[in-house]
Amino acid sequence: VQLVESGGGLVQPGGSLRLSCAASGSIFTDNTMGWYRQAPGKERELFASIFGNGVTVYRGGLKGRFTISRDNAKNTVYLQMNSLKPEDTAVYYCNTVPPFALYSWGQGTQVTVSS
Repeated sequence: VQLVESGGGLVQPGGSLRLSCAASGSIFTDNTMGWYRQAPGKERELFASIFGNGVTVYRGGLKGRFTISRDNAKNTVYLQMNSLKPEDTAVYYCNTVPPFALYSWGQGTQVTVSS
């Protein structure tokens, strides 16, 4: 299984981006999927999860600004990011969420929030 993240870029504070994570193969049916991010000098952290039934969980107070969604038919997970802040600058990855076994990490997509 390969995960390919896309949609990142340079955006001004207050702007929006929509990230996509496309997976090869049919892997999503019951897996909990998540978005992770790694800021410079920090460890990669999970901040948004979506269960197979569509229930979502957010960490770090991001609920309200970020929205995770999935399209199982397309094997794709999305992340809508609004009201972006400089502290959101990071490389963003998707993967399963423990206790589901992690897949190999993709290359991630860089998000830079700067004026």
